[in-house]
Amino acid sequence: MATLTTVRPPAGELPVRPKRRRRERPGLQGFRRSLRRHWTLYLLMVVPLIWFVIFKYIPMSNAVLAFKSYNVTKGIWGSPWIGWQNFELFFHNPVFWTLVKNTFVLSVYTVAASFPLAIVLALALNEIRAGLFKRTVQLVTYAPYFISTVVVVSMTILVLSPRLGIVNEGLGFFGVPAIDFLGNPDYFRHIYVWSDVWQTTGYSAVIYLAALSGIDPALHESARIDGATRLQRIRHVDLPGIMPTAVIILVLAVGNIMAIGFEKAFLLQNPLNLSESEIIATYVYKTGLLNADFSGATAVGLFNSAINLVLLLMVNAVAKRITGNGLWS
Repeated sequence: MATLTTVRPPAGELPVRPKRRRRERPGLQGFRRSLRRHWTLYLLMVVPLIWFVIFKYIPMSNAVLAFKSYNVTKGIWGSPWIGWQNFELFFHNPVFWTLVKNTFVLSVYTVAASFPLAIVLALALNEIRAGLFKRTVQLVTYAPYFISTVVVVSMTILVLSPRLGIVNEGLGFFGVPAIDFLGNPDYFRHIYVWSDVWQTTGYSAVIYLAALSGIDPALHESARIDGATRLQRIRHVDLPGIMPTAVIILVLAVGNIMAIGFEKAFLLQNPLNLSESEIIATYVYKTGLLNADFSGATAVGLFNSAINLVLLLMVNAVAKRITGNGLWS
């Protein structure tokens, strides 16, 4: 029977213990391997990451201003703490519910109008086989996206002008008296939304066209062999193919539902339509810059961002439960 023998070191020498290799975690080991293999791609990511850190994450620390009474001489961090007082003043402000309602209704209206139209336009363009006509339609619908918001608002004001606008000129041809569209609060949301649809639908459709180009043509061939009509192929092949992209875009749109653009609302705003055009973004501008209430404006902006975050998480959870697609795996 074999016996184990212990080898002792010579007298005066310490035993040499074998070195143990450090066991790396599988994730860390995979990252190091990926870093060595794709170091150029990681190097390209450095500049965007630095930009995000400097201009996005570091400024977040100054949101503490919402809980302080800002003093110019003492600065943000030296100003005295006042807790939730700025939020309480905003919540008890008589215009609080008006601002929330105007912002929410205008944002929901914009998403409800622009989201399905972009999908319809992409599906229609995908079915067009005439190359020249397809490129022309794409150019006509895509070009407005590159027009400045200021220019779009100026065009809207000129077209809807009560005296010289082409719309009122056409109505006058049929004996209808001139209408002050921008002076009537009831028209403000429709003007805002449909001018935004005209400007952004073509650009949004490009994203869906890219998703449609990734669908396997064999699926369409199989559906055509089975006798499926064009509408049936759109319904059972194209729509499921772009569904993951559509869900992500919808989640992001709903997540920004309270962060509707400031520029167009402010430029279309006037004293006559203020009851419908005053939203949180314009209120923050007037409170923070015009009235120099920096603490109050920061509190309103932080409240708006918190609502957006909650909506983003809720809609993402619902979309993932219903469709299986979401922002995070």
